[in-house]
Amino acid sequence: MSPSPTAPRPLGEPRHHHEELGSTNDEARRLGGEGAPHGTTVTATAQTAGRGRQGRPWVAPPGRALTVSVVLRDLARPALLPLAVAVAVARTVGDGARIKWPNDVVLEPGAPDDGAVTDGPCHPAPPAGVPGDLRKIAGILCEGRPAEGWAVAGIGLNVALDLAEVPAEIADRAATMGRDPSELDAVLDELLGHLAAVLALPDAELLADWSARDVLRGRRIGWVRPGGGPEGDGVADGVDDQGRLRVRTDAGVELLDAGEVHLVRR
Repeated sequence: MSPSPTAPRPLGEPRHHHEELGSTNDEARRLGGEGAPHGTTVTATAQTAGRGRQGRPWVAPPGRALTVSVVLRDLARPALLPLAVAVAVARTVGDGARIKWPNDVVLEPGAPDDGAVTDGPCHPAPPAGVPGDLRKIAGILCEGRPAEGWAVAGIGLNVALDLAEVPAEIADRAATMGRDPSELDAVLDELLGHLAAVLALPDAELLADWSARDVLRGRRIGWVRPGGGPEGDGVADGVDDQGRLRVRTDAGVELLDAGEVHLVRR
């Protein structure tokens, strides 16, 4: 999903770092609306009003998790941005990382983890939609104005968390990279490098990379629509070329849009 025919500006330039900020995504959206260039990056040591999809609050102990939002311009396929960001995060975490549609990077029990451990969370609370055997290591929130040519990719990545610093009720569903807090900037550099590389991939390669890490494929899932209605049920069967989740149901194949549904725990 190459951003443009010309070489894009490097990600991470300029970088706006805040010791404390309400939300890196809100600040990046403000900057994007004011014309901030492609690659503008906002980071924070502590977020006081972090959020995930559908407004759920985000929990991240100060200085232990990477909270970053990047302004991206002239994307050829904005609908695939969440998939691209998820692949970049998974590459940063290592071979054991898997992707749970639409916006989580997780670890499976017994998967190779390149040092990642399951001892601390940084994710929206409550963690609805996460199958019980998965541990969440990162969450993604993509926002912005695609019609105006820009978007924001927001990422919360568990880098150096300590179980003692997080609420006990969510600790059993989380994972961390197990890195030292002093390595946050190094992990940011790794992440931005992977994101730049993934954004340059042709769509077919991006979808293949995402599909190879798809943790829901073949699982029975349930979903609800925020406006109400009956709960859906079926077996996940990958994504289409618009990033929608394919689900096999008794009535046939249904395509789920991330903005219109949320998964319910099985």
